Amino acid sequence: MKKYVAVSALTAVGLLTLAGCADPGAAAPSPSTDTTNAEGTTYNTSPEQNRIRTEVDQKLADAVPEDIKKDGKLTVATTAGSVPLSFHATDEKTVIGTEVDLAQLVADKLGLELDLQVTSWENWPLKTESGEFEAVFSNVGVNADRVKKFDFSTYRAAYMGFEAKADSDFTVTGADDISGKKIAVGSGTNQEKILLAWNKELEAKGKAPAELQYYSSEADTILALSSGRIDLNIAPYPSTVYRENQRDDLKVVGKINAGWPNETLVAATTKAGNNLAEQITAAFNETIADGSYAKVLDRWNLSEEGLKKSETITASNYKGK
Repeated sequence: MKKYVAVSALTAVGLLTLAGCADPGAAAPSPSTDTTNAEGTTYNTSPEQNRIRTEVDQKLADAVPEDIKKDGKLTVATTAGSVPLSFHATDEKTVIGTEVDLAQLVADKLGLELDLQVTSWENWPLKTESGEFEAVFSNVGVNADRVKKFDFSTYRAAYMGFEAKADSDFTVTGADDISGKKIAVGSGTNQEKILLAWNKELEAKGKAPAELQYYSSEADTILALSSGRIDLNIAPYPSTVYRENQRDDLKVVGKINAGWPNETLVAATTKAGNNLAEQITAAFNETIADGSYAKVLDRWNLSEEGLKKSETITASNYKGK
């Protein structure tokens, strides 16, 4: 029987100290089209998404900077790297997921056509700075380094999940729980930053640090985990929950805020000072008010990461570390 992790109603996540990011890794699509577990949870992984849409707000559309709206498109980058956030459908071409659905809502509100561009995690910062991408929707979190170059419109809480084989007895709540374990993590991600900090804690206590393992794709990572070559994988929490829902051999064994030891939020990312973030934030708040935002999160079983309000974060008002 497939397991189901219940999600709560739309939850407020306070805009506290912001740091870090929940960076996705490379992912493979689910082999199924509509997958339904025993509790009736369905994930549509087909290219025919029938996305939730919303209406244009002409005042917001008129306020979009002229150099952005002149071609009638909102060019959005995503990495297509984590189920169910942003990934390829069963046709292995169409990019789907909650990040894509939320980008569509924002484009609708701003009266623009969504122009979705797939990029690597390493390339989105430079291409956003250059103006090639007008916004990034790819599980990007606000942190002290990024806020120097980008503006943010918050739209989701950010958590990390630890996953292990279903027959394991692991529970992860802190550094002590990973001592001596082999853990898969993405290079240059916030996950890696957390684990390196935890390893320093362990070494200071005279305990064995975790052995970090790096794989080129999420598919390789999950194969290593399911075959017992590694003990744990740390990944964006929605991805770990998705796999727990859809597989019998894996389970979630821990959850932490992606900004540990502080808190962080996921945000649409735009070039600093281009005046687009304010319009995206306003668009998010209208979709929160009209209910379309909640419908998107509920569709992908991410309601527990929902916000009651989107806020614009820039270098001038950032309060993180």
